[in-house]
Amino acid sequence: MNFTDKTALVTGGSRGIGRAVCLELAKGGANVVLCYAGNEAAAQETVWSVEALGAKALAVQCDVSDAARVDALVKAAVERFGRIDILVNNAGITRDNLLMRMSEADFDAVVAANLKGAFLCMKTVSKLMLKQRYGRIVNLSSVVGLRGNAGQVNYAASKAGVIGMTKSLARELASRGVTVNAVAPGFIETDMTAALSDAARSAATGEIPAGRLGAPEDVAKAIVFLASDDAAYITGQVLAVDGGMAM
Repeated sequence: MNFTDKTALVTGGSRGIGRAVCLELAKGGANVVLCYAGNEAAAQETVWSVEALGAKALAVQCDVSDAARVDALVKAAVERFGRIDILVNNAGITRDNLLMRMSEADFDAVVAANLKGAFLCMKTVSKLMLKQRYGRIVNLSSVVGLRGNAGQVNYAASKAGVIGMTKSLARELASRGVTVNAVAPGFIETDMTAALSDAARSAATGEIPAGRLGAPEDVAKAIVFLASDDAAYITGQVLAVDGGMAM
């Protein structure tokens, strides 16, 4: 994929899927702006890895659920690179529990980070893309947003909401050369799944026709395709990258 002279903003870009996306975009020559919640060391390591591939990178700390912080993030990206061509809404958290035990604070925190965060980033960046008459927005949903999962009412709600926002914004922006799509990963080897017990990991793997958990690179390559010019006629779609789990 050729991303020469294009700038990508990747939220949650310091680790896991977000980091893999940054590296894949860098391989294509994109400038990469990544935001991170608190792990500055991981963010800086990703910056160095992007630069080692010959691309330019900038890391910005940002709480994506805070409108003022998102505005500052976008301003920093534009000041450094002049434009934003690609937005990947990857930042997300979990606060798992059964519904009867789930606190209101845990519900609100997950919806704020996963759903409101994507909303704020899309609202701010889409204004730039409309003026450019070009843009690619890729949102991270989840297999859990497609089929639900016990103990993840808040996470499932946020990720299902991402799908609804994706389809709605795709209709709003399609005529201006801006595509909006979502990727729904299944069980991927990230920090989130590293906390699974052996029994939970075995049960999850048993539900996957491919017989294994995915790698961050499996998801990143799908995201990068949707962010490319090769996907110019694809919008409002949800691509499951889950080894067949949600069939």
